[in-house]
Amino acid sequence: MQAKGRAFKYGDNVDTDVIIPARYLNSSDPAELATHCMEDIDNTFVKRVQKGDIIVAAKNFGCGSSREHAPIAIKAAGVSCVIAETFARIFYRNAINIGLPIIECPEASKGIEDGDEVEVDFDSGMIYNRTKGTQFKGQAFPEFMQKIIKAEGLVNYINAQH
Repeated sequence: MQAKGRAFKYGDNVDTDVIIPARYLNSSDPAELATHCMEDIDNTFVKRVQKGDIIVAAKNFGCGSSREHAPIAIKAAGVSCVIAETFARIFYRNAINIGLPIIECPEASKGIEDGDEVEVDFDSGMIYNRTKGTQFKGQAFPEFMQKIIKAEGLVNYINAQH
């Protein structure tokens, strides 16, 4: 399983209220949420993001509320992966549950700049910065997590088992 795209770089403590502002939480439609993704931290994100692009952030990405709306908005916007130094635990769990690949790697977080072309191999945990010709070793996903992500989320994975 792989992801490949252009990096959108953010700093520490990107909370769920800037990923998807609370004023838009009257909808649970992924397509509608995607139109407001990252709006309060980067008002050009939805105009620039392309299918497959990757968000790269520093520490504590996804802190704040426990709603699934944040990873849903990111995934629906076309983002193929989020790389961060660390994730808020509830965001981490929600991302996997809805089938959004995320990977922790402090070195990649520091070594990837906005606009760099990045590739991630989830089987090995390797992250390649194709722009700079550098590589980083992140945490590979266990096989069961890869199955959940390939199924597009935990509910689909469980339903497919029955």
